[in-house]
Amino acid sequence: MVNNNQQSKPRAVIIGGGFTGCALALDLQMRGFAVELFERGELSAGTSGRTHGLLHSGGRYCVEDVEAGQECIQENRILRKIAKQCIEFNGGLFIALTDSDVAYGDQFAKGAVECGIDIDELPPAQAIKLEPNINPALLRAFRVPDGAFDPLRLALAFAATAKRYGAVFHPYCDVTELLRRKDGQVIGIRCLNRHEDHFYTYEADVVINATGAWAGRITALANVDVPVRPTPGVMVAYDQRLVQCVINRLCIPDDGDILVPQRRMVLIGTTSFDHEDVDYIPVYQDQIQLMHKRAAELVPAVKNAHMRGAWMSARPLIASGGDARSLTRTFKCYDHAEQGAPGLFTITGGKATTCRLMAEKAADLVCQSLKINQPCQTRDLILDPYRQYFASVRSAS
Repeated sequence: MVNNNQQSKPRAVIIGGGFTGCALALDLQMRGFAVELFERGELSAGTSGRTHGLLHSGGRYCVEDVEAGQECIQENRILRKIAKQCIEFNGGLFIALTDSDVAYGDQFAKGAVECGIDIDELPPAQAIKLEPNINPALLRAFRVPDGAFDPLRLALAFAATAKRYGAVFHPYCDVTELLRRKDGQVIGIRCLNRHEDHFYTYEADVVINATGAWAGRITALANVDVPVRPTPGVMVAYDQRLVQCVINRLCIPDDGDILVPQRRMVLIGTTSFDHEDVDYIPVYQDQIQLMHKRAAELVPAVKNAHMRGAWMSARPLIASGGDARSLTRTFKCYDHAEQGAPGLFTITGGKATTCRLMAEKAADLVCQSLKINQPCQTRDLILDPYRQYFASVRSAS
């Protein structure tokens, strides 16, 4: 089947229904494209549905990865405005538990200023008064503008708004082929509708690969590649909400350095290692035990809590050599015309917090390639309620 919807508009196919794909569907639709998004499962079935839901202030990256830190605080402020229905803006603490943590605090404070992150150093006694369950042996504390978000609601809020503007979503459709002309131009996709067990084809002017850790699988269909290094990590949830704000270890990024309150739970994350098969990542018992140990260092009451669940998620990091912890958390947009596949684009890397910005930059690159002069309109657009994704759609005026 060839899609003939809205033939007068430039047609965009997006592969991947996570945060970035849903945000990109909204951005491109608002710029005048006819957008169709394909996700092989339900929306947020991949990495986006397996995050700990931290709305980053940028503090975690302000020393080692300044660009990512700046992106996070910029988008933190935007999401608090346009997606507040999905966010618990409860703030965060960075706490020092060792002398090396204390020394790192000076670099942290300097990096926060460089990134434009509002921080406030608190006396340890004040931090404990704010969060009575944190480790009473803490030596130093900073308050930061962290928050927590509901992963599914955030993706659905972008998707609901995109649908209202006319975007079409195809869940449970697995892209198996990129359609190409003899000159190499990518002109659409072939996909398996897993509900119907039937193949369909969809033509497009551009195809954007927003599959995150799976990005290399899509580019391989066009015999091109992207330097994405899938880097899994384990997260563990406990059955008590032991803190009200996000608790971070005041140290360079490390395993188990963030404890996030979510509804009636707390979640600790995460480890970092390499693994080839992103469709099957074992949940290793030793990593669960490490997360339990690190969580109890931040909040000793975790020792008396029960594990509610443990799971793995693969980050789509940009490969640049070195170990996984040293890889940047910023993002990259690729126009694969330079590799012989014009019409194909990839957006990958980044954080959930920066999904809107990632979509903006990817849309900018697509518009530039098609010589379309349409600015981004999503910075100030209040997103529709996430439940509207499942409601009847009325086109935006």
